[in-house]
Amino acid sequence: MTASAAARDRVAAEAGGGSGALGRLASAIAGLRGWRRLALAFASGALGALTMPPYGLLPALVLSLTLAVWLADGAAALPLRRSLPAMALVGWAWGFGYLTAGLWWLGSAFLVEADEFAWALPLGVIGLPAVLGLFYGAGFAAARLVWSPGAGRIAALAAGLGGAEWLRGHLFTGFPWNTLGMALAGHLSLAQGASLVGLYGLTLATVLIGAAPATLVDRGSTIARFGPSLGAAALLAGLAGYGAWRVPDAATQAVPGVRLRLMQPNLPQDAKFRPENKDDIVDRYIELTGRETAAGSAAPTHVVWPESAFPFLIQRDPEALERIGRALPAGAVLIAGAARADEALPGERIRFFNAIMTILAPGRIADTYDKVHLVPFGEYLPGPLDAALRALGLRQFIAVPGGFTAGSAAGQRILDIPGLPPAAATICYEAIFPGAIVPRAQDGAAPREPGLILNVTNDAWFGDTPGPRQHLAQAALRAVEEGLPLVRDANTGISAVVDPYGRVTARLPLNTEDVLDADLPAAIPGRTLYARLGDAPFAGLLAATFLLAALTRRPR
Repeated sequence: MTASAAARDRVAAEAGGGSGALGRLASAIAGLRGWRRLALAFASGALGALTMPPYGLLPALVLSLTLAVWLADGAAALPLRRSLPAMALVGWAWGFGYLTAGLWWLGSAFLVEADEFAWALPLGVIGLPAVLGLFYGAGFAAARLVWSPGAGRIAALAAGLGGAEWLRGHLFTGFPWNTLGMALAGHLSLAQGASLVGLYGLTLATVLIGAAPATLVDRGSTIARFGPSLGAAALLAGLAGYGAWRVPDAATQAVPGVRLRLMQPNLPQDAKFRPENKDDIVDRYIELTGRETAAGSAAPTHVVWPESAFPFLIQRDPEALERIGRALPAGAVLIAGAARADEALPGERIRFFNAIMTILAPGRIADTYDKVHLVPFGEYLPGPLDAALRALGLRQFIAVPGGFTAGSAAGQRILDIPGLPPAAATICYEAIFPGAIVPRAQDGAAPREPGLILNVTNDAWFGDTPGPRQHLAQAALRAVEEGLPLVRDANTGISAVVDPYGRVTARLPLNTEDVLDADLPAAIPGRTLYARLGDAPFAGLLAATFLLAALTRRPR
């Protein structure tokens, strides 16, 4: 037997690969080295992305995570000083593949103004997933600290990846897009667990369920081999059972006296922000807003226009404001996305904000919310890079001098809209951040309880790709977490009304010009466990999962 074959057999034994074709496959995977190991890790991560919208193939993530465990087995069989970087590389490659396959559509944004941004397309499509893959590398490395042959390594991987996903959603402004828990959240009954433990709690469950079949090839007792898969099946059944119990058969009761009209203009991004199109765009919005209601339907009481609806500063154009106010249905309130600007103090530049405004007839702005969580490189250049990149002639995607300024440092705020319950306002991808869309208590005062989540967005940047569909799915999960209805208006779609259980009660298709008339579902009485405690239950489950892996760890 050659030295390499002996090493391969030793790794197979350490990994726990049993007899049979599947066991031999697991041993072969664990015995991979170098680029072959990283290539399979990348490919298995990419396979896992098929669980995200619009595909929703949960078995793909089961296979993906099972392969990840077997690859990690080979890395973990090395001495600790060598296995930590080996595990980190496996995790990085797996995360790189998962995010590349799940976020490739970001490249569409670089082609909207291709003459200026096409050169940077590889940075978004390849560079961003490569950097974010470091979180998964750290998660695998953390799992190695309590890794050992047997069922405990499933808990180790769940704890490592659960912590990594939480960090990805919070560090460096955070980017929790396609967090692994969305694999369960894409199924209505399974998504209800988010009302208890949130997205990151679902992430722990996702990894525990998806990675469990890896132990089927282990040596040892029947319980050791089949126990994790039976436990995973029980966990999946428990989530499904809770969801079936929680979601009522009947439609959610509507808020009386409210009739929404969501206007979806379907403006192409390359024309949307050109000031010379001002009159045509306003005409189009007014024409859509004024369309007749269906026979027997109530007239709209609240009209919603999407993010950055105007290619000019509406607050500084009283003529346009008055014209819009006159065009509103009698007694209706307009809720519109719009850029706004502060008056500059001497020696300071004008500050621009991405905002939501409530406009009353005959054209009065009643309340404003300024976007807090801006998109790096899309709406502003990060501070340390700002001066250097501008010196090279570069700018953010949105052509606003100096980029947008973030709203209040205190975080999200309630938007007051006459005739509606208090609204937790969000703009664009602010709706993907769990636990961050409802204002927290400040200065010891109790926060105001919202009655709905309002989200205006512009997904025209991403065309007819998975991006807009993933965006809607993540926003809808906030409704489940908070027990609040979601009203979402998007320029090119998908505009929708979602009830507090995550059910879409009305929607407009992608790339469609139309209006959507719908009732507003009522919020669930009382607050969900997640709304009251935030990520505290997840933190407890994460600690318990890590402790379980540590307690079941056995010497090699």
